[in-house]
Amino acid sequence: QVQLVESGGGLVQAGGSLRLSCVVSGRAFSNWDMGWFRQAPGKERELIAGINWSGRSTYYGDSVKGRFTISRDNAKNTVSLQMNKLKPDDTAVYYCAQSRDYTSVAKYDYWGQGTQVTVSS
Repeated sequence: QVQLVESGGGLVQAGGSLRLSCVVSGRAFSNWDMGWFRQAPGKERELIAGINWSGRSTYYGDSVKGRFTISRDNAKNTVSLQMNKLKPDDTAVYYCAQSRDYTSVAKYDYWGQGTQVTVSS
């Protein structure tokens, strides 16, 4: 059974930073690509960042490019999302997910339960 557990969400003022982490268990972490999605109220779930199995290739959505950084530590079965210069529009539930192809939304197979990020103005 694959399990993904996110942590690090919370309330932050606009312009501030947060770091989300996701620990994965249940199968060989280093064999799989990973990504972060978010879903704001009334909006569709959005892929905002992805990383390949080795960590050498990444993807960022336009809404977060230049502000967010995805990284992974295969020794610790962990993927992280460093979020800087946060805006109220970044308010959402953030999910980590495991994928066969980090660039393809359709190939994300396993999901965490989500962590709330709220950015106040």
